[in-house]
Amino acid sequence: MIDHVRDIASVREATDRLIETVSSWDNAALAEPSLLPGWTRGHVLAHLSRNADALVNVLQGLPMYKDAETRDADIERDAGRPLDAQLADLRATADRFEKVCGEPADWERTVELRNGVTDRAARVPFRRWVEVALHHVDLGVGYELGDLPDEFTAREIEFLADRWSGRPDVPPVTLRARNGEDSPVWHTGGTEGTPVVLEGGVAEILGWLAGRGDRGARLAVVEGPGLPELPPL
Repeated sequence: MIDHVRDIASVREATDRLIETVSSWDNAALAEPSLLPGWTRGHVLAHLSRNADALVNVLQGLPMYKDAETRDADIERDAGRPLDAQLADLRATADRFEKVCGEPADWERTVELRNGVTDRAARVPFRRWVEVALHHVDLGVGYELGDLPDEFTAREIEFLADRWSGRPDVPPVTLRARNGEDSPVWHTGGTEGTPVVLEGGVAEILGWLAGRGDRGARLAVVEGPGLPELPPL
């Protein structure tokens, strides 16, 4: 069951953790490459600030972004700002998001995200948590997939497994966590192609589903022809 109040608190914790990391940098560190192709660390931080504003729009019944071009232009515009400006923006946008989340609202209502995707309002805080947590990893500063909270990892695996389900370009895949007898199992992919069974740690499973880290290279292929390649998120 989604607990949006708890997720709002988790967003704040994740944001504070990221800001603590970034606060130790200098301007030169912002210009270094992130783990996302073509993006510096400044791009990642600019995206996080603009995403917070975009999710405020969602919760207020407005379009998430004006259009894709404006979204990309805003990130590019803000990527090269000095450290103090990036930090001020991260703090201010986090406060705006938390403030809107604290207003009386129908959390069961349907809201619209990007590209016509809809979801329950109650899931929006978790989607923000995902943005903050995974992009912290993308900064490439030693915060790894294995450092993410267990609850977060399990929920994001479930979300991404569902996202890839029914895709004709992904074979049927069973994912088994290597955590003992009661290890969780997830199923994803479509119905075409040779079934594949993958086994490994939850961080490696998340890395494969999210296209991060070593992208599942350390997962054991228990059955099937090999590790499937997922389309871009």
